[in-house]
Amino acid sequence: MAYSGNSGEKLSETSRRHVLSVAYWRFFVNALLVLCDMAAFIIASAIVYVVRNTGDLYSTRFHFHIALWAYMLVGSLIWIYCLHSVGVYHRHVMGDGYQLNAFLIKGALFAGLMVCALNSILNVYVPLVTTGLALLCALLVTIVERFIIRQCVLFSREKGAYSYGTVVVGSLEGIEHALQFLSRKSQLNYHAIAVCPIGLDAQTGYVKAVDVTAEFKQRIREICGRDIATLPYCKNFAERAASMGVQTVMVTDVMHRFSDNFNTFVLDVEAMNLEVALITSAVDVSGHETNIRVIQGSTVMTISLPQYSPWAMFKKRVFDIVVSLMALVGTAIITIPVAIAIKVTDRGPIFYTQTRVGRRGKPFKMIKFRSMVVNADKMKSELAEQTGQKGRFIFKMKNDPRVTTVGRFIRKFSIDEFPQFLNVLRGDMSVVGPRPPLPEEVAQYNQTYATRMLVKPGITGPWQVSGRSNLSEEESEALDVTYVQNWSMLGDVVLLFRTVGAVVTHKGAY
Repeated sequence: MAYSGNSGEKLSETSRRHVLSVAYWRFFVNALLVLCDMAAFIIASAIVYVVRNTGDLYSTRFHFHIALWAYMLVGSLIWIYCLHSVGVYHRHVMGDGYQLNAFLIKGALFAGLMVCALNSILNVYVPLVTTGLALLCALLVTIVERFIIRQCVLFSREKGAYSYGTVVVGSLEGIEHALQFLSRKSQLNYHAIAVCPIGLDAQTGYVKAVDVTAEFKQRIREICGRDIATLPYCKNFAERAASMGVQTVMVTDVMHRFSDNFNTFVLDVEAMNLEVALITSAVDVSGHETNIRVIQGSTVMTISLPQYSPWAMFKKRVFDIVVSLMALVGTAIITIPVAIAIKVTDRGPIFYTQTRVGRRGKPFKMIKFRSMVVNADKMKSELAEQTGQKGRFIFKMKNDPRVTTVGRFIRKFSIDEFPQFLNVLRGDMSVVGPRPPLPEEVAQYNQTYATRMLVKPGITGPWQVSGRSNLSEEESEALDVTYVQNWSMLGDVVLLFRTVGAVVTHKGAY
């Protein structure tokens, strides 16, 4: 189908209006965030300066007085610049939670360096403790402020505001999976307004349109709670998508990366100023560092994960040792009474050791406070069959009859995990990492999920802080595999803080 001149002009005008509409609300939201972040810094630093009796400052190098309000205003500009430098204002981050907090921490550290540099250049005396407290308070106030704004943005996104109109392209199964994913991830700014079912022609290998069925439409209605338009795959797909108000084309499957089908499709879509989003495997290499070289007309691309360098692994080991020693000493006031209570209640052993599988398949004995009856392992197979969990990687059940009275308490607050810091000191485990699996679980791993064995298991990790027993098997697997690809020291610190929240709220703990 070819467009006439008038149709082309209408299409161009429609596309232009959608682009301007998105640019308007993005500018509005970012301007609001900038002003709120500046206000958060000024309020927090003002409180610190008042408490510590900090008055107007004097530059001994340039011989002029600096009003405290002017100093705080300059500090707020530095604060905004540093947050921008680490990506806090990126359009795909503004609705995030913990990822945003990690960026805020990085920005605060960067701002601390710049404020100290400013003080050194002006030769202004501000105690380092005062500067540190001001930045720490600014960070905490900004986190709270961003949380409030994020809730408002997420509430508006449920109505389609502050989001990008999206068409989901793929097989019928792939589209359903993508819509389920989007319905669970409220922090994502994709609002599905159309679907485009496709398949591969068996003879030519080219992409072709696929007819939708009544059953498919019904499933979409159940997933999204509303009807979604169908956009047939055709030569003028990009133009028709733009005319519908689409800003993002999400490709789920069928068209695989680096194929001619995918490359030509993406070129056509991007030429209409539309964004392409991909739902890829958890082990996709897109997050790796890449280096491209052209040698005598041949292109060679090398990829690497910098967090697996010897220096990075050394830092993680030092981090594990320091945190474990601090945890063992700091929790002694809790662990000693717990040990006595376990022994007194049923005269059984205080500790429970179980064979788990560590990095690259190496078995080890994991130590925990005993929270179950002595013959709990013998009862597991029978209970798994009764609850329909036979063969599942992670066996969990509410009101487990094997759990003792003391065990129920220490599990609720994850106290039973504390002795695992001894495993960390021995090098069997890490403080942060995937859940330590049983040998029978490892035997059932598929090729993708087996990649979780490339790192040491952890006392806490993405599974423990994201819902634990409330997660589906698929969600648990994806979290572990993604951690292997993306772990970092800062990310581990964030997971530790999230662990505190998970323990306090008891989310998924049973």
